Amino acid sequence: MSGRIDCERQGGMARVVLRHPQRMNAMTRAMWQQLRAVFRALQQERDLRLVLIAGEGGHFCAGGDIAEYADFRFQTESLRDFHEREVWGALSAMLDCDLPIVAQIEGNCMGAGLEIACCCDIRWAAADSHFGAPIARLGFPMAPREAELVARVAGQTTVREMLLAAEILSAETLLQRGFLHRLCDPSELNGQLRALCDRICALAPGAARQNKRTLRALAEEGPTALPGLIMQAYDYADSAEHREGVGAFMAKRSPRFS
Repeated sequence: MSGRIDCERQGGMARVVLRHPQRMNAMTRAMWQQLRAVFRALQQERDLRLVLIAGEGGHFCAGGDIAEYADFRFQTESLRDFHEREVWGALSAMLDCDLPIVAQIEGNCMGAGLEIACCCDIRWAAADSHFGAPIARLGFPMAPREAELVARVAGQTTVREMLLAAEILSAETLLQRGFLHRLCDPSELNGQLRALCDRICALAPGAARQNKRTLRALAEEGPTALPGLIMQAYDYADSAEHREGVGAFMAKRSPRFS
């Protein structure tokens, strides 16, 4: 059975599941293509509030599916096409998504899984999960765009340990370094994430999308993005969402964002 990416709608949430359990959800080329298509489609859905991404069978993603490597990794052009079009196409679709993305990380989160996690806004993990990118053992480096992503999100200390020493790091270490936002007992991860997702779904969806666009522009352009952002930053002033949020607070009731 080859792997696949499933997308399940649960109210205002989309649950994206990496399914390749016999290989700890290692990413195949088809899965990268499906991941890009899924996130491009989610970006167009106006009634969604967030995306939760998880793996099947107790693991997030153990990396790439090495069984496929002989088909393309030993020719420069096919290798470049894989990383620049297939892998980066999927990762950039995630990075370009205006919906909040929450990662549910269990078991192994290696290589490709680490890169996918780096594209998420909030990362909660089981306390016994592990992280790494030990591709030096396989004789190849990390692609430049992917290395920049991991270095920016996980930090230089972490990426250098992972790439240069093939270190496998604990969830506790990644929490201390700021990559993870929270650790949970494995038996409680589902329930606690459900509560988090419910809370996010109750918040203002337009504000969340605008925050994602602002943070993305600042990450890509730094302070030079500010003049352009400021020109459009306050166009929400007369929006129904803005009025509902302030009005609900004044009336001492919960807001109802449509």
